[in-house]
Amino acid sequence: MQIAKIFAIKTIEKIMNTQQKLKSLEKCIYSWMARNGVTALRLSMGIVFFWFGFQKFFPGVSSAQDIATRTIEVLSFGIVPPALSMPLLAAWEVLIGLGFLTGKFIKATVVLLFLQMAGTFAPLVVFPAETFSVVPIVPTIVGQYIIKNIVLIAAGFIILAQHQGMLTVK
Repeated sequence: MQIAKIFAIKTIEKIMNTQQKLKSLEKCIYSWMARNGVTALRLSMGIVFFWFGFQKFFPGVSSAQDIATRTIEVLSFGIVPPALSMPLLAAWEVLIGLGFLTGKFIKATVVLLFLQMAGTFAPLVVFPAETFSVVPIVPTIVGQYIIKNIVLIAAGFIILAQHQGMLTVK
């Protein structure tokens, strides 16, 4: 009976010690995430914008080419033709990507991002038949592709807030 008690106590101590070690490890992981999360977010934004923007320099490569060129043509009242809009959009997105990748000119980069996002959401209004199965409740795959960009806007908020010193880690 005494041996069973000792064994039970030792087992409970080991479990509690393991739980404390796991909590300490968890705290270290969260601390690392807090210190590095915004940088990871900024770099991932840079990769996405550079990658997707670079594709637009090559006609027919970007899956967004058709809707992007038609949207720009409509928004510019036909002044900016597809042959001009794709290289401009490509350069714009690559510039956003480089801004996030380098961490330079973050305020200007986020402004470019927000302006680009305004154009990105325009097809929801300009081409609702292509962006929704049931307007405005059920987006098509194109609509989903556009709507998910709200996450990029939120990422821009966080990146700029940290850059301006408004986001701190405890």
